[in-house]
Amino acid sequence: MSEMSITDYLAQGGQLTNPSNVPARYRAELMRLMATFVDSELAGAAGFADIINQGPGIKERIAAAKIVLEKTDSADKVLQIMGAFGADTKRYANHHPWTDRLARDADIGATRTQSDMRLSVFNYPLESWQDAVVMNLLMGLAVGVQLKEFSRVSYTPLAEAFRAIAPVEARHTELAAEGIQHLIKQGADRAALNASVAYWWPRVAASFGLDHSTRASQLAAFGLRHSTNAELREDWTNTASAQLETLGLTAH
Repeated sequence: MSEMSITDYLAQGGQLTNPSNVPARYRAELMRLMATFVDSELAGAAGFADIINQGPGIKERIAAAKIVLEKTDSADKVLQIMGAFGADTKRYANHHPWTDRLARDADIGATRTQSDMRLSVFNYPLESWQDAVVMNLLMGLAVGVQLKEFSRVSYTPLAEAFRAIAPVEARHTELAAEGIQHLIKQGADRAALNASVAYWWPRVAASFGLDHSTRASQLAAFGLRHSTNAELREDWTNTASAQLETLGLTAH
């Protein structure tokens, strides 16, 4: 196929299965998508690793350590696919300062820093165990929405990887909800939990990007996106609001 006919093929819902004959612009967008996921997983795991020993008990620390392990493994699954496109997988994981964070009161919206492709939300520091559990819940629900979308991408090996990762990430979100329930049963201050919700809510919302993306039509034509940023954010808002209500917390 010529590059033009491959583009037409993708626009009609076609699937690609290997790096050969992938159009240059498609490759660039695919690599961007993968790098964003890998960098976000590695940065998220690094941030959560720093909070493990603040867990209130052994079970909580084991759960947190498992989350760090599994997020790193999920990153590796996608990184291996990047390797098929020429990414230096051995150098990659050690190339970025995954633990770097901005000041707590920084406000960068959806902007990424210059060091890597992590979503903006992973540039903010976790303040405490309670704060980490709240962030893990809200971002976990966002990841669930995003993985549902990414599981339909037109590059079959990546879609399959995301479908395998989705239930693992869903369990992390369940652990976060269970963690909040446990904290509340142990007498945690709901006002403090709600303060964490208020802090993380707009930052997680920003991770869906701008409502009007200049690349949206190209991504849709490539079969790399099927829903708009606004639609995905609305899905997350509804899901997160309902989850918080069941926990007796307030959405922001």
